[in-house]
Amino acid sequence: MSRRFSLRTTLFAAALGVAALSTTLAPAAASAEDSGYQGAKPTIVLVHGAFADAGSWNEVTQRLQRNGFPVLAVANPLRGVPTDAAAIRQVVDSVKGPVILVGHSYGGTVISHAAAGDKDVKALVYIAAFAPAVGESAGQLSAGGKLGPDTTRVVGNDLYIRPESFHEVFAADLPRRTTALMAAAQRPIDAGALGFQATAAAWQDIPSWYLVAKQDNAIPADSQRAMAARAKSHTTEVNASHAVSVSRPDATYATILGAVRGTR
Repeated sequence: MSRRFSLRTTLFAAALGVAALSTTLAPAAASAEDSGYQGAKPTIVLVHGAFADAGSWNEVTQRLQRNGFPVLAVANPLRGVPTDAAAIRQVVDSVKGPVILVGHSYGGTVISHAAAGDKDVKALVYIAAFAPAVGESAGQLSAGGKLGPDTTRVVGNDLYIRPESFHEVFAADLPRRTTALMAAAQRPIDAGALGFQATAAAWQDIPSWYLVAKQDNAIPADSQRAMAARAKSHTTEVNASHAVSVSRPDATYATILGAVRGTR
């Protein structure tokens, strides 16, 4: 046997040993994060907000799936509240059994409309999200934040965050190399969507949970606290930017799990 072949064989055996060790450890890692929830699990429907996509839920989705929850991280069209709420309502209607509806940012406005009158939606979870009353707009509720004419731009009918402002406005607690990618891949929202005055407020009839991002530069933390208090939400606060589902998936998961446990 040549020395080169012997070295390759040794390295291959070592790699197999690492793989076997990883397989052995995987169940322990999952059990360490076990939800402790017994019985049939509700479907968790995750709705992203403006300037993001369903990938912003990836770490949260993994945690939920590891613990046996069926999850749908849907593509929010971002074409305006009536259109977006109708699209999400179709997804909810396609699910058999109870649903926990989760919204981030503008996704909060969408779930507040999509869930109205739906008895299968057992809880609403707002993750640094808008929870407007009828007649209020996202633009009103974000007053005092850094999302505005100086940090955004309109292209045709679409609103974007300026790339140079994305880190500060949206995700200041993430590395700049990460937020540069997020800024480049951001999904724009219809330019009039944030000015839409809400016509439904499902949190008036459905139990809600709220995760306040205390370092949010898009929706001020005080505005989040006021919306959560008005909705009588079960509220948790965390040191995080507006992109809390990305920077603090642990806290986001825990808030969703609280809603699951609180409504079973």
